[in-house]
Amino acid sequence: MTRHHIIPSGSSASPPAGFARRRLLALGGIAALAPALAACGGSSSAPKTRQLADGVPEKLRFAVIGNGKTGIPAALRHRMNGVDLGRELGGTTVAWPSGFTASLPVMEAFKAGSVDFSFATATAVAYAVGGDVPIVPLAAYPLPATEVEILVPRGSSIRGAADLKGKRIADQKGTTGTYSLIKYLATAGLRLDDVEYVNLPAADAESAFANGKVDAWISWQPAIGLAKARHRARGLPNVKTYDYSFYVASESFVKDYPEAVAKTVRAVRDAQRRINHSPEKSVEFFDGVGGFGSAGPEREVYLELTRKKLLSDSNADHLATVGGKAIESTQDLADNFHALGVYPSKIDVAGFLRDSRFDSIRKTVAAELAK
Repeated sequence: MTRHHIIPSGSSASPPAGFARRRLLALGGIAALAPALAACGGSSSAPKTRQLADGVPEKLRFAVIGNGKTGIPAALRHRMNGVDLGRELGGTTVAWPSGFTASLPVMEAFKAGSVDFSFATATAVAYAVGGDVPIVPLAAYPLPATEVEILVPRGSSIRGAADLKGKRIADQKGTTGTYSLIKYLATAGLRLDDVEYVNLPAADAESAFANGKVDAWISWQPAIGLAKARHRARGLPNVKTYDYSFYVASESFVKDYPEAVAKTVRAVRDAQRRINHSPEKSVEFFDGVGGFGSAGPEREVYLELTRKKLLSDSNADHLATVGGKAIESTQDLADNFHALGVYPSKIDVAGFLRDSRFDSIRKTVAAELAK
């Protein structure tokens, strides 16, 4: 985040309420979206946001990924602990454009000029660079190291990476899971072509796993936590998450309202700090705004994951300006996906993230996060 972009055609399954968070980029998704991005045009044609006073925008459009009823979006939108983002910005009206399955479609919205601020996965940032999407990287944080897991049936003979050779593994290609799987197989000297790779969106992958059609399934929280509870599955040891996640804004909004952008980044960080500090009260709050289904283990699983800081937002309490580790990790992800054919050409993500034209906003964000 997730804790994860286009849902492949033919899949109508939906995740439980509150968990539509990080469906990411399937193979071919980039190619399918590229014409739409090109057709949208740049954000320069969008009407300029009016300002209430010097540096105070009349409106901020904060993209909502998933149903927005848990995590940072819910905390800010529904004013958890009485925190009013619009008031913090000086009287700005905060709009919450929704309907985004994950952060790649938000990149399309940035290019169309219809959003100002958003969470973005490393995958989305890499594609934005390759697709000339007018975003500005503001801050980043590492995903929890064990957010991704590989599940196998409880009685499976698979015990580690070497045992996956020749096995059927479900994964949504081009996601955080794919990147972790590549790294995990490499610990046993294996590559993706050493396994029977099954490219499925998360809901279909869980169904295939539950029905014994695959030997293993790699995904992220909270889907993995829910699957463990439903299917009495177990995770393989030493599977790690390597991605960083980002918060980004449109070039035009950053140019006009750098202080408001920086304050929004700090509001995001502070919201996650409050969630981490009081997991029980936070989950109770999310439950009150419809974050969970009326039956099943969703609330309990979410509470456990919040307590253990295993959700994609969990480490946003350590948001910082984009540094070397985030840059190197995202470039490595882009290189691996290019080698897999997910990205049609090599993308210089590192050059973009280090670009000196972002120096001014970096300093502004750093000063705000120091508060």
